[in-house]
This record gives sequence, C-alpha cells and structure tokens, in this order.
Amino acid sequence: MHLYTQARRAMVIALGLFALVAAAPRCARQGAKRNTGNALRFPWMNRALSPQARAGLVLKQMTLDEKISLIHGTSWHGLDWKTWNLKMLGSNGGVGYVAGIPRLGIPGIQMNNASYGVTRSRRNRRYSTALPADLALAATWDEHAAYEYGALLGRELRAQGYNMALGGGVNLAREPRDGRTFEFLGEDPILAGTMAGYEVAGTQAQHVIGDLKHFAMNDQETGRKRLNVHIDERAMRETDMLAFEIALRISRAGAVMCAYNGVNGEFSCQNKYLLTQALRKDWKFRGFVLSDWGAAHSTIAASAAGLDQEEPSSVFYGDAMKRDVRSGKVSMAELDEHVRRILRSEFACGIVDDPAVQHPVDVDRDLMIAQHLAEESIVLLRNQDAQLPLDAAKLRTIAVIGAHADAAMISGGGSGQVDPPAGSALHFGKGAPWRSEVWFPDAPLKAIRAEAPHAKVEYDPGTNPAAAAALARTAGVAIVFADQWESEGMDLATLALPGDQNALVEQVAAANPHTIVVLETGSPALMPWANKVSAILEAWYAGSRGAEAVAKVLFGEVNPSAKLPISFPLREAGVPQPVVVKPAPSRLGVFARLAALFSGPGAERPPVQLDYHEGLLVGYKWYEVKRQAVLFPFGFGLSYTKFHYSGLRVKVDGGVHVNFTIKNTGARSGAEVAEVYAELPASAGEPFKRLIGWQRMPLNPGESERVSVKIPVQYLSIFNINKGEWRLAPGEYTIFVGGSSENLPLRQRVRL
Repeated sequence: MHLYTQARRAMVIALGLFALVAAAPRCARQGAKRNTGNALRFPWMNRALSPQARAGLVLKQMTLDEKISLIHGTSWHGLDWKTWNLKMLGSNGGVGYVAGIPRLGIPGIQMNNASYGVTRSRRNRRYSTALPADLALAATWDEHAAYEYGALLGRELRAQGYNMALGGGVNLAREPRDGRTFEFLGEDPILAGTMAGYEVAGTQAQHVIGDLKHFAMNDQETGRKRLNVHIDERAMRETDMLAFEIALRISRAGAVMCAYNGVNGEFSCQNKYLLTQALRKDWKFRGFVLSDWGAAHSTIAASAAGLDQEEPSSVFYGDAMKRDVRSGKVSMAELDEHVRRILRSEFACGIVDDPAVQHPVDVDRDLMIAQHLAEESIVLLRNQDAQLPLDAAKLRTIAVIGAHADAAMISGGGSGQVDPPAGSALHFGKGAPWRSEVWFPDAPLKAIRAEAPHAKVEYDPGTNPAAAAALARTAGVAIVFADQWESEGMDLATLALPGDQNALVEQVAAANPHTIVVLETGSPALMPWANKVSAILEAWYAGSRGAEAVAKVLFGEVNPSAKLPISFPLREAGVPQPVVVKPAPSRLGVFARLAALFSGPGAERPPVQLDYHEGLLVGYKWYEVKRQAVLFPFGFGLSYTKFHYSGLRVKVDGGVHVNFTIKNTGARSGAEVAEVYAELPASAGEPFKRLIGWQRMPLNPGESERVSVKIPVQYLSIFNINKGEWRLAPGEYTIFVGGSSENLPLRQRVRL
C-alpha cells in the first residue's frame, strides 16, 4: 500500500472516531469559553440552565421594539433599508444580519451562505476553501465525511466572524436539470437526509447555527417564486419531507429556511401544514424558521403558520408586525414564541457563550481536507480492460484535452458561489457576478504532469475537435476533460454537454482507443459516446484541490470508492417529467393574477400550479417502475479492486438487522459501499425497491468482513395519511444487498 494511501486511511479513521464522539447532542452542548463576566450580570448566562429556560429569562426583560428587532433582518448585507444611506448596522458583510441586543448580552446573528464553502470572502478580504459540491459529498456515502465537511464550513465561518450558516440543502433531485442540483444531495431521501444531518451537525459543533433548506419541494429554479407545487400528502412525506425529517433528527439544526414556492395552494413561508403540523408537532422541531430572501408574503398569516423571522428585511415583520401586535391581530404570546425560538437556538448552538472572532484559518489543513473529500467523491463510471489506474512508469506521452484543463476547474454558481482567493482563473460573459462562471485556478494539466514527471504531457484546448484528435493520435493515452456549468436562478435546458464537447470526445476516441473522459458537472450528463471510450470519471465540481484529487485517482494513488447519489439517464426522453404546468385556480381578478405572476410581497397565492404527478417515483424508483434503461444507475460506482457479497441473514427482533459478508477479491486495498434495499408488500402500493441502509467498508486485498446494518423501522414503513403517522404494512418484505440499485446479488424474504 502506498504511504500516501496509508496516511489517508489513518486520517479517515481518526476523523471518523472524532466525528462519532462529537456527534452527541449538537446544538444542545454549551461549549463556552467567554462571557463569564456576564453570568454575574445576567441570570440567563448561567450555562447550567437549559437553552429554553435561558431564552425565557431573556424574553421577560425585552421591550416590544427589541422583540421586533429579532424577527427580521436589516436588509441586504446589513444596509439600512429605510434610509438607503448605505449605513452598515453592525453587519459583518455577509448575506444577512439580525441586530443583537447589547444591553442584554445578546449578539447579532451574522449570516452567510455556506453551501460548499463560505461565500463573499474576496469582498470581505478573507480566505475561503471551496469543498467539492454537495452532490459530490453525497457520492461519498460517508457520514464521517459529511461531518468533516460541515465542521470545516463552521470553522471558516467563525474565522470570518459569522455565527450562522445558510447551507444544508436537502431538496431532492426530482428534476435533474434543476440549476441547483449540485448544491443538494441527490435523489434518495434517506441518503440525502443522512448526509445533510451529519453535515449540519459538524457545522453546529463549531458553535455556528446551522439551517436546513429549502422547506419544502423547491425542486426547480424556473419560476420558483410563483410556483404552487401540488403533491399528495403521502408522496410528500415519503420523499422530500422525509429527507428533512431525517436531517433534523440527526443534526438538531437550529434553523429551517422555508422556500419560495407554494405547496398545495399556500406559500411555503406561511404554510401551516409545513411549519406547524410537520415541523413542530410531528418532528418536535424547537429551532426557528426563517424565510428565504424575499419569500415572506404576509404578517398575520405567516406568523400564525409559524414563520419566526423574515429575511432579509422587515416588510412584514417590522413596523407592520408592531402595529398588528398592538392592535391585537397578532397576540403578544405569538410574538413571544417567535422570539423564544430564535433565542433558544442562539443559546443552544453556543453563539452567545462562545462568540465568533475573526482569525486566520489553517489554509493547508483545510486544503488537505478538501482534497481528501474530493478523492472520496470521484466516481469511476467506466474502466474498460482496466485502463485505469495509469502506470506513470510505462507512459511516455499523454494528451490532456478540453475544459480549460491547462488552467482551472469549474465551480457551480449562484448564492453559494465561493470566491477563489485571487479571483476566477478565467472570465466569460458580463452577467451578474453570482451568475457568471467561476473557475478555480487548479490546473489538471499541472497535477497530471506531477504524477507522470517522465512523460511528455501536451495540452489541446479542444476547441477544434480535429486538431485535438490529431494530438490524441500521437499519445499513449488521451484524457478529455468535459464540463457543464449550472447555477441558482436558472435550470439546464438539457443534460447534454454544451458546445461541441460530444463531438470532441467522439473524434478523440476514434483517434485513440485509450481515451479517458473526466466530467466536471453538477448534474448527470448524457454520454452518447460512453461505449466508445475506455474510462469515465465523474469529478463533479471538485473544489479548491480537485485537480490533485483527479490526478491521484487517475494514477492509482487513490482507489475510487464513490457511488452515484443520482441516476444518469440514457437519453433525455427517459428523464422523469415531474410537473405539468397549468394556471392555478384563483379567485383573483385577471389584473391581480397578472401582477401575481411576479409574486411580489403580499401576493395572495402562488399563481402557477405544478402537478407532481410522479409522486413517490423520484429518481431510480421512476426508472424501475417505468422500465426505463439508464446509462448508470443510482448507487453505481466502480473500483480498482473487486468485491464479493455472501451470507445474507436478516434478523427481526423488534427491529430489522441485516447481516452479510463482503470480501475484497482483488489485488488492491479499497472501500466498498454496500447498499441495502427493500421491496415492500403489495399492500403498500409501492411497486419498486427503496434504499433502506448502507455501510462503507474499507478492506485490504483478500480481507473479508461481516457487516451488520441496523434498519430503522421507519425506513420500511409507509406514511398513513389517515392516522398521520408511519406504519408498517403487514406482509412479506424482500431485502436486497449489493453494489448498486441494479446490482443486488443477495436477497432474502422476511415477514413483518
């Protein structure tokens, strides 16, 4: 085993042990170091009290104006909304700021986006590490990696003076062309919810409030502010909402962000079913709900439904709220409950006892973590005739082609965009900064040359496929980089690679039978050339050290172990079509309806209806039921070694325990993600398999290990809408175990 691989494995084990210890109640621990003097002045600074009790003590001392000040932001980036004089009101330069109450020792809430890294760093003259995109994190299927990912975000947020993270995207990939697919965690609710839960837990362990977003059903960008999603309750509870439920249970997140879109006729941020029935009554959520930026639409209705904080300003929760409280339209008890929830999260997540103080980050450590996570996230999709790993000692010539691989790697855009320290390595277009392509100055060409110092490594930009093919013809191996950029605020028109990239791959592959394709995408990609190339790597948006990670996988210093968290369709026509757009029924007049299309503040209802007719059939479940062939199935990923499954035993003793053996039958050390699925009885009305668990298992050559996966009963249950609870459907269940949703060699029937 390489020394690098040994060190990497030791680091993973150490980080995993740390994560297990740290994963105790996250937002409930009081890790305080400061404010000891305040305990003498303020009784709520007594850390022996519960966060709820401390919040109650503060609340008794607050004036009406102070209460109102906590339930809204101070406009974009802390600018004074009312006077428009660009006066900073204590903001640290993040995307949101809620003023504190100094006389009571309550700090302001400094919010910033942190999807795959801390945003706005260059504008604030700070440094941020870009991690692999969230979809790449999901491809690791590794809870310890998710915790490590979130912890890095928390540390770098604190280093820049922030105490609240706006990340934790849990929306499922119902529509894989969604422009924010790269910010979310795939198509399965159990995988997405688990990974999001551990990520947010890692962030909150750093004494930063974490949030989960966008609650709920915010599964596409086109028209997101005017859409009403229509979906039946059971389908909603077993898909998107299940992901949130799991994530909340694991993370104990301090906040949940409600979405722009409506759900079943009511805007998410004033939807009583979502914010009161599900969040607070069913899931016992004790944190606060904040609106997405500009997603609040009312005062009285939103307050009654359970919206606690309006962002980024005070259109409804400022003077309007004060008037409604004074007139009795909103009770003081209702206002107090909003404030109590916010204060409780501030105490529970440690931002009062351990304030964030700006300081330098450990750049080298964080870059090492980013690279390690990228290495774990790269999926080997094809490896014909064991083309990979490459042997640097035998290669004499290498052609590197396309996707600006001589200079940079691409990242995803939008509000989660992370700034490279010196700015984008490449510049395209003149659009708004948050919708312009940003390229990290991390060149695959340089990393490949470092791995193969004795080979002649030449580069062609790929703009002329014929010229690229000519270079490839002279090389021992050709490595083609291909990319697809996506961003918040827009959806992809197609999953096909843009420009002439398909033609480029076709011509290079025709010129050189040893052609490898490396994909830099935030969504699945169509690959009409897949069977014509020798190897395919999905590198996703790989972050600050993605090039090094790709090179180490190509040359075998790292054995790939990632699995797809999202299905790759064979053709566009097979992609699920989850919505039918039609005008929503409305009592509004024609002019009011036209105005509502812009969905400005105060719109009565979201005006355009989307019927999620596919319901439960998200991702791989759709393809199975519709008998649609896919290019690469959910859960798929190859390795440089082989694994054998045997000895399945399913034990039912109050719970369900799945036991089986995995053996590494190859010549290399590697890790296998063993996946467990279930087929429910016919009475459940679900004619498809569902993921119910998994275990990531590192194994040396020839080593075998007995694996035990405990399955929560909920993961085998259906949501009974009449009872409002999860229930097992009595009958015979089939348990499957294997390496992907379509490769499940072990199966056993059990009666529950």
